[in-house]
Parts: sequence; C-alpha cells; structure tokens
Amino acid sequence: MSTKIALISDSHSYIDHKTLSFLETVDEIWHAGDIGDLQVMEAMPKGKIIRAVFGNIDDAEIQQNYPEWQIFELEKMKIVMTHIGGKPPRYAKGVKSILKSESAQLFVCGHSHICKVEFDWELNCLYMNPGAIGQQGFHQMRTLLLFELNEGKVQNLRVVELGKRGKLES
Repeated sequence: MSTKIALISDSHSYIDHKTLSFLETVDEIWHAGDIGDLQVMEAMPKGKIIRAVFGNIDDAEIQQNYPEWQIFELEKMKIVMTHIGGKPPRYAKGVKSILKSESAQLFVCGHSHICKVEFDWELNCLYMNPGAIGQQGFHQMRTLLLFELNEGKVQNLRVVELGKRGKLES
C-alpha cells in the first residue's frame, strides 16, 4: 500500500479550485512554506494529513501553527522539509548538516518558486521543490508535485501545471 502525496509551496495567500481538485486525490498534503494566510490551510480538503512549515513571509500566527522544520518517517523513508533549502549542491546555511545528521532520503523545500527534482548523489537524498502555487513572484507557471511513497521509494512522480501566474481562475 502506498501513500499518495501532493507537494505544494509558496501559495502567498492564494489557492484556487484547480489546485484544490488535485489535493482531493491524495492521502497527504505537504506545504513547503510561504503560506501567507491561514485561510489557505483552512481551504484544504478535509480528512487529509497535512504537514507544513512556515516560510519567510509567514507571520507569527502561521509560525505558531507550523514549525520551521518537519522531520518525519513515512513509508520507510526519512523526510526533511523546510522552506529555504537552496538546492544541490548549494544548500542554504546549515541545511546540508541537518540532511546528513538525519540521514534524510527525501528533502523538500520551497522558496525559489522553481519546480525542481534532483537526486543528490553525495547525500544519497532526493531533492524536491514543487515551485509555487500562488500568484506572487517571478515564476511563469504555477506548479505542484504529485507522487507516491511506497516502501522507501518515490513512485509515479508528476509535475502538475496549474496555469500561468497572473491568470486568475474563475
């Protein structure tokens, strides 16, 4: 039995019906920070496990509800999530040492608004950044990642394009 995951980030107070329709299809929703407004989290489909971290734009209220780091195990995989993570091999300050000390197999972050999945051979860790679902920022296309975790493996990974930034869904 695998666990279906939707990975989102950088909503910046924005979530639309198109995004929510993809979130309906999964077991867990992971938000890699820059939530913007708790209404985004309240809009999530009910009955889902939600794991989230706060980002650099998030206020004290969001920081009280969500930590800076999420470190957990799921489907025999060690996962580390934070908002500002950099990317392989140039991680943000302190990130690489945490990934090493936690023996992370999957590292999730946001912040860059650039959708990127890359395997870091030095750390033996998969890096995932889902890009941004929100309207704020310089990204052209709003994106999220859908995948499954099964017995320590990432399977059926796909990038979902939600539409161009600035084009509001009706």
